[in-house]
Amino acid sequence: RHFLETAWEALENAGHPPENFQDPVGVFGGSGMGSYFYFNICSNRDLVDSTGMFLLRHTGNDKDFMVTRLSHVLDLKGPSVNVQTACSTSLVATHYACQSLLNGECDMALAGGVTIELPHARGYLYKEGEILSPDGHCHAFDHRAQGTVFGSGAGVVVLRRLEDAIADGDHIWAVIKGSAVNNDGAAKAGYLAPSVDGQAAAIADAQALSDVSADTIDYIEC
Repeated sequence: RHFLETAWEALENAGHPPENFQDPVGVFGGSGMGSYFYFNICSNRDLVDSTGMFLLRHTGNDKDFMVTRLSHVLDLKGPSVNVQTACSTSLVATHYACQSLLNGECDMALAGGVTIELPHARGYLYKEGEILSPDGHCHAFDHRAQGTVFGSGAGVVVLRRLEDAIADGDHIWAVIKGSAVNNDGAAKAGYLAPSVDGQAAAIADAQALSDVSADTIDYIEC
C-alpha cells in the first residue's frame, strides 16, 4: 500500500498521471519482508478460511506481486518486474528501469522500493558477530563504525529518456549518465561483508559506461 501511494505521488509530482500518458510505463521495484502478512493475516484463521491463502497472497500481500499489482491498479502496460537484491534493491531497480527505457520497452518508468518494520519501535537485542550496531547508531565511514540500524520507508522515482523529458518540458531533477551492476562473489571475509574489489569494479564499469572520468567527480553520496 505504501509503495502504491508513493508511486502515485511520484507520477503526480512528475506531471504525468497515468490516465494522461498514453505510452507504456514500466515498474521496477522490490520490498522487504512483508511481516504484516505473516504476523497479522496468516495468523487470522477465520480470514484465511473464508478468503483462501491463494487470494490473500495474490491481491497485494505477498511482495512478489507488489509491482504487478501497481501496474494493474494504475493500468500501466510497460514491463512490471519485481527486483529483490536485499539492501541494493531500489538502486538495482533503477538500473534495470534505465535499461528498459534505453531498450525501448517503455517510455516512462517507476523505480523504487519499500520496507516497513513491524511492530514499530520494537528495538533489538545486540548479538556479537551480527550486523546490528551495539549502541543503536550507524556511524558510516567513521572510526566508531560497528554496525547498522534498520528502519522503515518508501521511495519511488519517475524516469524518462532525457530527450523525451526535454521535449515535454518536464522538471528534471537529475540525469543518470550511466549505471552498472555486479556481484562480488566469494572474495570477501563473509557473506554479509562488503568487498572492496567488487565495489571498485562496479564503480569503474559505471564510469566507463557513462564516459565520466574520476577526476571530474567532486561529490559522492553513499
